[in-house]
Parts: sequence; structure tokens; C-alpha cells
Amino acid sequence: MDRLARPRLTATPEARHEAQNAPRLDRTATGKAHFEVLDGLRGTAAILVVLFHIQGITVAWEGARIILHHAILAVDFFFMLSGFVIGYAYDDRWGQMTARQFMTLRLIRLHPLVILGSALGLVSYLVDPFAGAAQNVPVRDLLLALSLGLLLLPSPSLPNRWGDTHPFNGPCWSLFQEYIGNIAYAFALRHMGTRSLGILAVLSGALLVVCTTMLGSIDQGSAWPSFWMAPVRLCFPFVTGLWLYRVRASLPSIRLGWLPLTALMTAITAAPTLAPMAGVSMNGLFEALCVVLLFPVIVHAGSHSEAGRGMMGLCKASGRISYPLYITHFPFLYVWMNYVANDKPSDARMTVIGLALVPLLLAVAWAASRFWDEPIRRRLRQVWLRRS
Repeated sequence: MDRLARPRLTATPEARHEAQNAPRLDRTATGKAHFEVLDGLRGTAAILVVLFHIQGITVAWEGARIILHHAILAVDFFFMLSGFVIGYAYDDRWGQMTARQFMTLRLIRLHPLVILGSALGLVSYLVDPFAGAAQNVPVRDLLLALSLGLLLLPSPSLPNRWGDTHPFNGPCWSLFQEYIGNIAYAFALRHMGTRSLGILAVLSGALLVVCTTMLGSIDQGSAWPSFWMAPVRLCFPFVTGLWLYRVRASLPSIRLGWLPLTALMTAITAAPTLAPMAGVSMNGLFEALCVVLLFPVIVHAGSHSEAGRGMMGLCKASGRISYPLYITHFPFLYVWMNYVANDKPSDARMTVIGLALVPLLLAVAWAASRFWDEPIRRRLRQVWLRRS
């Protein structure tokens, strides 16, 4: 038959409607598709952290009354996601990209919100109406903490800030470790083969289990007395995330979806605190094993799962707001901390205000992303591209 005479296949109206309404995948700046379920899980982890902080302050961190006992594991989950995403986004770009260019791109991606979070923390420290005289410190101390905070560097602690290494915005301690992980990737980890990464993951995982069990909890690294634990918490999940990306295609595919994986993460964080047995901290052991055994499965399953039409938009929004939410919520909660401690409101009032804080912090995170982070990153990327 003549090629021109062949019948043309046309899509049915139902097929055209389905194609038009199919979920659109987000793309990175280099055109790669996002792992939408992993983005959604990043948002899940950020929201669990916020709920943990709000509720923990409400009950004065009284262990028996805390609901999400293990929500601090979200930080370790962030580290593992970071290792995976860094490998996905950059492993195939070396040769066309230098280490300096890589670090520039990472600064563009992360640092605008670091600056905003530090600025909010300064304002929170200065104008908190419930702090009384607890935050009256010399101007030089404030300027030192601000200068170092804007660079994401640890600074001497300030009064009324739990001995945190980043007193204007406590969660910045984990971003500092994130930068260390990025530097390690640029100069060492990217050169390592899959087998070497696996060995490093096993060794660092064993160290994490030992240290966490010894300390009784993985909630370490944010304050100066336990600062040494911060790189211990970083190493295993970050290296394992990178290793998971490298071996992803050779591992069995696990598809669970965003909702089941979110339910699993929530169940982990809501598990009760475990009592010691035979002199061994079962609580620390439980938290370490969650990071070492469960989180790799969750990340691997999330990388193979599809969000689906019903969940795609939620996963996108959850992923986009996760980092702004994580980095902007704590300056507001410092005020909440002082209000609860010094004004001693009733349980009913604390519950109402605590619940109202959730939409407020989500709105702040959305505004920070929409009006600060995205425009600044867009402008910085344009300048960087012109100079490259």
C-alpha cells in the first residue's frame, strides 16, 4: 500500500481528555524530572518537624506528653534525601562543571533562605515581647552571632537559646552540615565508586548506631555540648542517599506511593519512647535503626513510586514549601516558647494558639518562597549563566 494512502490513527476524545489532564512533571533547571513522591516526603518530614516543635514547646518538652517523640529523625531523612538528589542532579555533569561552579549552584539554591532565616531570628530575638530581660545582651554579641549566622557558621551561644550553635535560627545547624556534605561530595564522594560508597555507608552506619545508643537519643548536634555528633548524623544518611541513587536501577523496584510512605514516617515519629533494657538504651537503638534500616527503604520506594493524578499537585506543593517551612518556622517559635514559659497560659488557650500557628507558619513559608527565595534564585542564576 502507498505510504500516503495509509489510514491516519487519531486519538479518541476520551484519550485526548486523559492526555490533557494527565499530571505534568516538574523539571529541574537542567530539564530532569523531579521525583515527585520524594518531594512530597520532604514536605511530610518538614511538617512533622514543625508539629513536633509546636507541641513540644506547648508541653514544656515533658517527655510523657510529647506526641511525635521521634520527629527529630526528619533531619536524618533530609540528609539522606540530599545525598540521593545530589547524585541525581550532578553525577552526570562533572566534566562540564567545576567544583567551584557546583558550590556556586548550591549556594544559589540554599543560601537566600539562610539569610532570611537569620534575619527573622535577629528580629525575633530583639522584639520578643515575652522574653523579659532574658535576651538583653551586648550589641557586639548580637553582631557576632548575626555575622556568623548570615554565613551559616556556628557562633557562640546566646542567652535563652538552649546552647544552640546557631542561636538566631536553631535549625540552621543541619544546613551547616548540608554544606559540609556538599563540599565532601564535590571533592571526594563523587570520585568514589559504588563499592567504596557502600563500605563507607556501612562503617558510618555502625558508628551512628553506637553513638546514638550510647547517648540514648539521636537528638544531638544542634547545641555546643553535642556538636561533635552533627557530622556523625550527617555521614551515614548522606553517603547512603548517594549510594542509593547509584544502585537504584539494580535494586528491586518498590512502589508504595506518597500516602503509604507518609503514614509509615508518621508512625515512626509517633512511636513511644522506649525504656532501657539490660543497660542498653532501646530508644537510641530504635532511632538509629530507623535511620539505618527503614529510611533507605523509604527513599528507594519513593524514588520508584509515582504520585498519581490525585496526589501530584499536593506532592509538588509539599516539596516546594518544605525548605522554606523548615528554615523560617523557628524564629516564630522562639516567641511561642517565651509566651508559654513566662505568661503561663491555660491549656485551652495554648491548644488554640498552637493550632493557629500551623497555618501561620505555612503562610510565612509560602511567602518566603514566593517573594524572597524564588525571585532571588532566579536573578542569581541569570547572573551566573551570563558569567559562565
